[in-house]
Amino acid sequence: MHIGLIAPPWTPVPPPLYGGIELVVDELARGFADAGHDVTLFTTGDSTCPVPKLFVLEEAEGARIGAAVPELRHVIGAYHALADCDVIHDHTLAGPLLAAARSDLPPVVTTVHGPLNEDLIALYSELAGKVPVLAISETQRRAAPEVEIARVIHHGIDARNFEVGDGLGDDDGPYCLFLGRMTDDKGAHRAIEVARKAGMRILMAAKMREAVEVRYFTEMVEPLLGPDAVFLGEVPHEMKLELLRGASALLFPIRWNEPFGLVMLEALASGTPVLAFPEGAAPEVVDNGRTGFICQDEAEMVSALENVHTINRADCRAAVEGYFSTKRMVDEHLEFFAELTASR
Repeated sequence: MHIGLIAPPWTPVPPPLYGGIELVVDELARGFADAGHDVTLFTTGDSTCPVPKLFVLEEAEGARIGAAVPELRHVIGAYHALADCDVIHDHTLAGPLLAAARSDLPPVVTTVHGPLNEDLIALYSELAGKVPVLAISETQRRAAPEVEIARVIHHGIDARNFEVGDGLGDDDGPYCLFLGRMTDDKGAHRAIEVARKAGMRILMAAKMREAVEVRYFTEMVEPLLGPDAVFLGEVPHEMKLELLRGASALLFPIRWNEPFGLVMLEALASGTPVLAFPEGAAPEVVDNGRTGFICQDEAEMVSALENVHTINRADCRAAVEGYFSTKRMVDEHLEFFAELTASR
């Protein structure tokens, strides 16, 4: 099968820094190729994913993220370039709407990566009967029953890209970790409060580029920083892997309906337990009491952090080597693609 993949134009594939969608696209591209399929990735010219690549934009458009014109130019080029594929898997927002209006394309499927809020419900409802939509969690699907979802396929990652750590920390001793975006819904300030109450140092690595992220950091996080709560900025991939290996636990104190949370898999692959609130897809990822703890509030998370040593780090790794593997994710996509092309 010749599979065309369309990545968003905002970050290279794989991403050098923050970029959950791009990490997933990279895993899929490599996985499809490893399974013996021909893969063409339409991305930006600065991408390094080791499959055949095409592009119209020389560099990722991170400075104009969300702007209509660069994305439209990107997806128009993509559908011209991938017209001879057997199936096209589109991870952009604008692309599926373009595909829905055309009858000269191979089968097109799209994955919805964001929360199905009012805006995205309006967008994806337009695709019903034209472009199949894949969800990334049952939580995401339940939030919008009016959107026709063809299948739920959980993310997976390749555990071989992660080294299991001992969780003993660094030269300054043990620490817990926060990874994500500097936004209130991700809960960096809650993570600091939990770690401080548990008497554990916390290291924080987070994306902080947009004005709303800077404002949240200045108002809610920066006043809480100190020797026991250190902000490292947005770290490169290798440093992220090192932080995950050394952490006693990953704190995931979200208070919103997050569709997935790929950082949870990255932590588990490193042998690091995940402590999360029950919002979003966390209960679909964390096996409570085995690979981490689902906590109802900050007090429960403090207690869980104090007892995180009871979690077997080998069990965390096994979860990613098993169900949350790239292979399972790839196999489920290929099964769906085969059904889709056969029906055509």
